[in-house]
Amino acid sequence: MHDLKKYIADLTNSIQKSLDSIDSLTACHTFHTQFLGKKGSIPALNDMLKECTIEIKRKLGPIIQKLRAETEIALNNKIHFWTIKEQDAAVEKNSFFDVTLEKNIVAKGSMHLLSLVTHELEEIFISMGFAVCKGPEVEKSFYNFEALNIPKDHPARDAHDTFWLDGYPDLLLRTHTSNAQIHTMQAQQPPLAIVSTGRVFRNEATDASHDFMFMQIEALLVDKQVSLAHLSYTIQTMLRNFFGNETLTIRMRPGYFPFVEPGLEVDASCPFCTTGCSMCKGTCWIELGGAGLVHPKVLQACSIADTIYNGFALGFGISRLALLKYNIPDVRLLYTPKIPFLSQFNTLNR
Repeated sequence: MHDLKKYIADLTNSIQKSLDSIDSLTACHTFHTQFLGKKGSIPALNDMLKECTIEIKRKLGPIIQKLRAETEIALNNKIHFWTIKEQDAAVEKNSFFDVTLEKNIVAKGSMHLLSLVTHELEEIFISMGFAVCKGPEVEKSFYNFEALNIPKDHPARDAHDTFWLDGYPDLLLRTHTSNAQIHTMQAQQPPLAIVSTGRVFRNEATDASHDFMFMQIEALLVDKQVSLAHLSYTIQTMLRNFFGNETLTIRMRPGYFPFVEPGLEVDASCPFCTTGCSMCKGTCWIELGGAGLVHPKVLQACSIADTIYNGFALGFGISRLALLKYNIPDVRLLYTPKIPFLSQFNTLNR
């Protein structure tokens, strides 16, 4: 931890020196590539953090995220400054500037709202010490059902209207992102703190709040003596950070999910009101997803000693969280190529 902390301090000093030496837009782009790009120094810190213990992740994760945010703000200020300065220099260089010339408007691209929300949620979990894991969208039945305590004759399987691949009786489009957690538990031994995000598929009719494809986020913690208190704290921390509401609270109701015992339905106090509104339908509570303590059979399927370890799992629809946060009336709007609708979220891009 000491070495990584020292590396972060040295990197912070290096970033400041590089910022001070920026003298053009070209230098701004070089700075971005060096420190913020896909292979830059700051993203590399997250890769280093993945190899650390949960305790170190909890201590250094927020420091890394703060460093990234401050660096992006400082760079944006530099870009703004040098853009104006170079434009002014270009005007002065030309003796004649025709103000009547039409400007070629170039449309600016941006990340999709669901990608932005997914990234935001992942960053929240990373700050709590979780590591992001991914799984295949085309999956074997075992990882989607059997390993999650849903055998072929289990009635809960009927609730999953599944897309099966023609000619491949054991392959399907995953109905949840839990498959990524099974792959990870088979490859690693506890303690584990992972979060998986991605597209999932259900063969069902579409309406304003349902679609055959949607984004999902699931988190899993496996360790010794994990309790519902840990689960409650994790969910509440995630939702408070996501909605920017420090007074938001949650409640849990009994629910049934084959892969957890006990199973719980999670509601959150409405982040938009205290007396009832259209979003919560006057109840002051909004249903968000499911959670619970990991069923021992799931641990056994991954060769994890359920007499020593236990854990919690939670799952929420990213699409639903996006609808709630940005007051979007119909989930289908997120998947249609309506540029006027999608472009209103361009300002969210960092």
